Amino acid sequence: MRYTYLLINLLTVFFPVVLSFDKRVQFHKNWKFIWPGMTVTGLFFLFWDVLFTIHGVWSFNPAYIIGIKFFGLPLEEILFFLTVPFSCIFIYACLNYYVKWLMPYRLTSIISSLMILLAILMLIFYHDRLYTTVTFGLLLVLVLLIQYVFKADWLNRYYLAYVVALLPFYIVNGILTSVPIVLYNNAENLGKRVGTIPFEDHFYLMALLLMNIGFFEYFKQRKLS
Repeated sequence: MRYTYLLINLLTVFFPVVLSFDKRVQFHKNWKFIWPGMTVTGLFFLFWDVLFTIHGVWSFNPAYIIGIKFFGLPLEEILFFLTVPFSCIFIYACLNYYVKWLMPYRLTSIISSLMILLAILMLIFYHDRLYTTVTFGLLLVLVLLIQYVFKADWLNRYYLAYVVALLPFYIVNGILTSVPIVLYNNAENLGKRVGTIPFEDHFYLMALLLMNIGFFEYFKQRKLS
């Protein structure tokens, strides 16, 4: 039982690593573009994670972790910010290769506008919930920057990858929250769940992937230019 969270991390990344050497996608050739952004994003989210753990936004069930901690975070939680982004960028790369259909930019703009509107409403009505406030505050800033300041041409592909990534998200996060391995303080979130998964987790994932894929595209384009 103590290895449960560690095993989840390993299984999350196992197939993306093995399939990275597929002769068609050849994802392993893009690994060098992943690490810089994953490092920056991981440190940012880990800082946030440490503060949330200190303030009791969430905690970790000691029965399902091996007990090695850094700054109060289990080793498995730190690995989470490597295994999950890596796997989701792999999904993004595979979709870019196999799916030729592209979401119209007008639809992309509409989705971004809806995300901005949702974030603003959450910040207005639930500013007293720490997890809700930080999640939607970050998402608001990221979408505004990427859609309207940087005008990223990959955002339509990102939204498609996010939708596909929800499938493994429901599996992994469903286990983490149903066992439970991660315990949430409902006083700091909406208290609304999809199954056992807090509503905010969906947008936490959106922000996490948006930062990682944004850096991935940045470093890849810089190499090509």
